[in-house]
Amino acid sequence: MRKILLSCLLLPVVAFAGQLEENMVNKINQANRNLAATEKNINQESVRLSKALSKLEQSVLELRNKTAVARRKMDERTLGLTQLESRLDSWKKQQVFQSNLLDRFLQQQGVSYSQLTQLSFNDKLSQVEQNLAQLEQKLIPNWQTSKLILTNGEVTQANVLSVGPVNWFIDTENQIAGLASWQNNLLTAQANLDSNQYDDLQTLLTAQSGELVLDPTLGRAVTKSQAEEGMVEHVVKGGIWVVPILVFALIATIICLFKVAQLWRLPQVVRVNSVNTINTLSASFKGMQLALYNVARQAVNANDRDDQLFMQLQHDKHQLEKWTNTIAITAAVAPLLGLLGTVSGMIETFRMMTSFGSSDPEVISGGIAKALVTTELGLVVAIPALILNAVLSRKAKRYYDDLEGFALVLSNDKSNAQEDAKS
Repeated sequence: MRKILLSCLLLPVVAFAGQLEENMVNKINQANRNLAATEKNINQESVRLSKALSKLEQSVLELRNKTAVARRKMDERTLGLTQLESRLDSWKKQQVFQSNLLDRFLQQQGVSYSQLTQLSFNDKLSQVEQNLAQLEQKLIPNWQTSKLILTNGEVTQANVLSVGPVNWFIDTENQIAGLASWQNNLLTAQANLDSNQYDDLQTLLTAQSGELVLDPTLGRAVTKSQAEEGMVEHVVKGGIWVVPILVFALIATIICLFKVAQLWRLPQVVRVNSVNTINTLSASFKGMQLALYNVARQAVNANDRDDQLFMQLQHDKHQLEKWTNTIAITAAVAPLLGLLGTVSGMIETFRMMTSFGSSDPEVISGGIAKALVTTELGLVVAIPALILNAVLSRKAKRYYDDLEGFALVLSNDKSNAQEDAKS
């Protein structure tokens, strides 16, 4: 009975479970179909999106290429503009350089700066062409009669031959010929020619052919030769302060000659290594060394001998170094005297500048040149004096050191002391 009742209760449950399982299977199948449809849609959408993406990438590449081409064209356009600007700047600089050259040339031809500022570039070119034509005419040799200022200051009429900037003159009345130059619109003689060159220039004047003496420096060589001076003239330019410098130089020279004769005529000091060899070598002792030996032999005792040796060494040192300090004083005083002369000359130069102004550079340069002569002379005297003083002092010191060493050997001789002890 229980089994029948239990089976009756289980039948509806089993039927419900079977129905539930069938529903679950149907839902799973439906879900699989939905999933398959979704995957199919996804695949189709992926293909469509991939095609769209590839199209977009292709369009991006095309845009990049177009952008690169456009940028390249822009760079080429910018580069061409930069090149044009640099070329234009170089042309402007070249024009400025050419304009400066034209201005310099025209100023050399006598055109003032105010006139140049009023001329355009083309006007400057035309002015240069006119000046070049005039210079070309000057290159053609021609004789002309002109007033001439001779080297002695006289004014005379002379035949002048001009070839470019070079001018020759010949005065047949005074029989003078030479080179001339234009100074302040006046033809001034620079140098006279000798008789042979005068004959050549006269032959050229009469026969229109001959040889000429040419000065390629345009008078600078003549000016330099005229400015050259001898040693006496150069020293005299220093003024009154040259006298004490020369006096010191003369005194130092005499002392140097005396000391050289004294020191180099001194007999050589015989080297004595021990007391035992003194008497053996005594025959070869001369001069100051012999005097030291006689002092040592004539001493009464050891103390008296040492005192006499010291006094003799001091006397010898005085004789060796005598007058050498005067040379050192000359070496120290000569530059100071030169500086004093320079200061005096500069004061005189400034006084001239105060009186006549500083517009003339010859006044300033000439005064300074004269002022520096004493400094130059002071150094010329001081440098050899300093060197000679060092050489003579070294020679005297070396000789004194040899005498001092010999005196030390004599002081170590105990023979006199032993004789005194015995007595």
